[in-house]
Amino acid sequence: MSAQIPEVRSTDELRQKWMEPEVITGSEILLRSLLLEGVECVFGYPGGAVLYIYDAMYGFKDFKHVLTRHEQGAIHAADGYARASGKVGVCIATSGPGATNLVTGIATAFMDSVPLVVITGNVVSSLIGTDAFQEADITGITMPITKHSYLVRDVEELPRIIHEAFHIANTGRKGPVLIDIPKDISAAQTLFVPQTGPVTMRGYNPTVLPNKIQLDKLTQAISEAERPFILAGGGVVYSGGHEALYEFVRKTEIPITTTLLGLGAFPSGHELWTGMPGMHGTYTSNQAIQQSDLLICIGARFDDRVTGKLDGFAPQAKIVHIDIDPAEIGKNVATDIPIVGDVKAVLELLNQDVKRTDRADAWRAQIQRWKNEKPYSYKDSDAVLKPQWVIELLDETTKGGAIVTTDVGQHQMWAAQYYKFNQPRSWVTSGGLGTMGFGFPSAIGAQVANPDRLVISINGDGGMQMCSQELAICAINNIPVKIVIINNQVLGMVRQWQELIYNNRYSHIDLAGSPDFVKLAEAYGVKGLRATNKEEARRAWQEALDTPGPVVVEFVVSREENVYPMVTQGSTIDQMLMGDE
Repeated sequence: MSAQIPEVRSTDELRQKWMEPEVITGSEILLRSLLLEGVECVFGYPGGAVLYIYDAMYGFKDFKHVLTRHEQGAIHAADGYARASGKVGVCIATSGPGATNLVTGIATAFMDSVPLVVITGNVVSSLIGTDAFQEADITGITMPITKHSYLVRDVEELPRIIHEAFHIANTGRKGPVLIDIPKDISAAQTLFVPQTGPVTMRGYNPTVLPNKIQLDKLTQAISEAERPFILAGGGVVYSGGHEALYEFVRKTEIPITTTLLGLGAFPSGHELWTGMPGMHGTYTSNQAIQQSDLLICIGARFDDRVTGKLDGFAPQAKIVHIDIDPAEIGKNVATDIPIVGDVKAVLELLNQDVKRTDRADAWRAQIQRWKNEKPYSYKDSDAVLKPQWVIELLDETTKGGAIVTTDVGQHQMWAAQYYKFNQPRSWVTSGGLGTMGFGFPSAIGAQVANPDRLVISINGDGGMQMCSQELAICAINNIPVKIVIINNQVLGMVRQWQELIYNNRYSHIDLAGSPDFVKLAEAYGVKGLRATNKEEARRAWQEALDTPGPVVVEFVVSREENVYPMVTQGSTIDQMLMGDE
């Protein structure tokens, strides 16, 4: 990536540079503190309440900022940066409408446990609560969707607050932390003393190491199980526990499924991996959950799209739940062996004692038969371009080595089904909230975080129009994201539900009036390509890969294609619609 975004100095260099305390403004304290936390890039959009902060950026060569074209683009880019790097993503917006434009992105990160520090400006302290121009109670608005929030009342508190915010965001169950800074605080001056030491906060002490008694119970349960199965989620990725998970599976030889957010936590080419579970999961994964006698849930939260009808979920299984957040254990599914702790730490301790059990040999053979008999499949065609084939083309040409971001809808599920992920932090998608508009700006953040990797943003023609203005960022900064648009000229997932559940009553789903995406790309200074058949698709995609900068590739696909398998709401996950393929 030859992006025109300069490198920043190391935190050690900066700490040495600012060793001597000096009197500076709150805005300068903010920028210096962010750099001392290791922040490489901030995504943002200026406005009146943050103008002192943006003024402090002027001529500050060590501070890297990307000006997005909408606040939602900024926070989704920060989110993609965090997911793809494992670091805390940072964004900034002004008060009132600027802050409220971040709300959807904050909720997206909160649902998926993504570490963000969200900085908003506010009106001057004396006007708070008076309905002043561009005032909004952003800490109150976002209280249900932040891990913690601060309204800064004194400029002297700013270094401590910033240091605490990063600690809270990136420890325990990770999530977004909001810092609201009134305009007078950003202008006030005080003596800056960097905060770099350990953070101690009364009332906040996440459990990292598990209870040994519970580990022993799990080890015993594994030795006795005849049909054990692992359900691994995004918590494996967030904890950095993928290697420990692989070792756990290697030692026990227990078959494993990974949730939507867990894709990449375990290599998809492994013979014991069964694919994704749930609403659009594999036949094998869903049958294995339903017939298992020991279900080991690791870093997942039993989302309704995984469980289906709760009172029919895993009816024969003893349930084990390993999670950093004790509030998740027993919340949706009754748990027999609860284990609270960091996933990586738990697995590393388990790996000292667990071993393979011969009791499960017949079970492993059954799993393999299901995989062979009912893999994902679709009816290919030379007459029309099938979206599943397009995803297979992306996978084949990149050998599963790209970072893939998606928007939300049918294309998201096809990408999850047909692209093969073999390493963590290569899959960036909005799982819990299902946020349209997320896919493209999150790819910008992922590319900034990984300048030397190929980043592919897979979008529908609906979601692409929600943040398409961020094409300007790719052009200006030469961010070489390859933007794929699966264009079926319809809100595909809504159409599918209206077909299968609402008796073909199609209501307000037609996107035939969408823009010419090739011309739209070119209007922003980005190369645009289009493909309507396999030959054009291969040629256009290869041209995109050979182009050093950003490229938009529009694949015009079948309008009527559905995502299968599918479990309809109110059904158990083994009651699957397999389609007519």
